[in-house]
Amino acid sequence: MNALTLQPIGIIRTPFADKPDAPVQGQYAKGAEGSVVVDAEFAAGLQDVAGFSHLILLYQFHRAGEVQLVRTPFLDDVPRGLFAIRHPARPNPLGLTVVELLTVEGNVLTVRGVDMLDGTPLLDIKPYVKRFDCFPQASEGWLADKGERSKPEGLE
Repeated sequence: MNALTLQPIGIIRTPFADKPDAPVQGQYAKGAEGSVVVDAEFAAGLQDVAGFSHLILLYQFHRAGEVQLVRTPFLDDVPRGLFAIRHPARPNPLGLTVVELLTVEGNVLTVRGVDMLDGTPLLDIKPYVKRFDCFPQASEGWLADKGERSKPEGLE
């Protein structure tokens, strides 16, 4: 395979300085607001984004730990394959979070539902489109019978 090089297009600012402070999913951070600061050279790409209520942020897990192909996820006590969980330490440390768009001011988006660390490199922004991105009939695999659970101490 050919190597892939990605260049950040901006930075994500959040209230979470350290891993223990950050929620494990955006759904657990409904009230957490942050800013998406898009580099000036890409600011024109924000045209028309204000019409969307939600955005998909793609970013780099820039402070993820060691990759382990089998890990115990936060909602279970059974080790699971890395590609069946959402742990940040991955062969390609890419993150994805759907956030609510609150405001657009120049090259800065104010968003709600952030779960990433402050200073996270932003790789891309895509509009969340309900008819394309929502699958109510989707299966949740091993998560189907797992209820809510607090984030365990020391979890990345």
